Amino acid sequence: METRRLGRLGHRSSVLIYGAAALSEVSQDVADASIQEALDGGINHFDVAASYGDAELRLGPWMPRIRDQIFLATKTGRRDRESAWREINESLERLQTDRVDLLQLHAVGDLGELDLATGPDGALEAAVRAVDEGLVGAVGVTGHGTEAAQTHLEALRRYPFATVLTPLNPVLWRDDTYQTAYLALVDEIRRQDAGLMTIKTVSRRNWPEGAARSHTTWYEPYHHQRPITAALSWVLNHDEVTGIPTAGDVGLLGMLLEAERNRVSPAEAERQLAGDDDYSSPFIAMPF
Repeated sequence: METRRLGRLGHRSSVLIYGAAALSEVSQDVADASIQEALDGGINHFDVAASYGDAELRLGPWMPRIRDQIFLATKTGRRDRESAWREINESLERLQTDRVDLLQLHAVGDLGELDLATGPDGALEAAVRAVDEGLVGAVGVTGHGTEAAQTHLEALRRYPFATVLTPLNPVLWRDDTYQTAYLALVDEIRRQDAGLMTIKTVSRRNWPEGAARSHTTWYEPYHHQRPITAALSWVLNHDEVTGIPTAGDVGLLGMLLEAERNRVSPAEAERQLAGDDDYSSPFIAMPF
């Protein structure tokens, strides 16, 4: 699998990052099979969060075996210093490790959330303390929504976050306002030599109202090989992107691994996805 430098952290991360949200509601046996599939496929960067159900508990038993082989990232969604500090330590306990490589302030998708997290007694203070005490290697920021890119640009003005995790896919790119904000973010990321990861690669749309949900993702994903390959190929053609977390459903991992191995040109990816009249932003009606 291709690897790319994770900004100034220097880690050569696999372009597919294991999105452990997929483990939030699965058994340990299912989790074990999925983690092994990821390792066999060449994934060396694992991304989880305190809020992902049982995901940290499912990853924990693997840490004595693989901790020195992977880049491990988790997230806190807390906004105040004290509760964020508790959550960071609880994550370490669940993950059965004394240190993570990256702690991300999670779901910071608008300026209100950013103000809370970076303000006095905010979660950022807990994250910086965790770095100072050797519990965390670096601090990043993540977020969903149409305001994520511009919010993350402001975040980088306030603090030198080592990484940013922001949305990008072909349908979001078609929105001129979003594209402009994303490109401004990329300029600042390059200036600071931060690592840029992107999410919602294989999102197709929000789940239609009343539709039976075939996957555990909060959005309806693409779930056939051809559009998954097209969407992944398109995003990875952006050389500023260091990695893409895999979708939050263990059943999609194999197709994402296949897509990474057999990419198509950006023009072909655009052509394939252009034929889907239902392709739309997942942020029209987020369930959180």
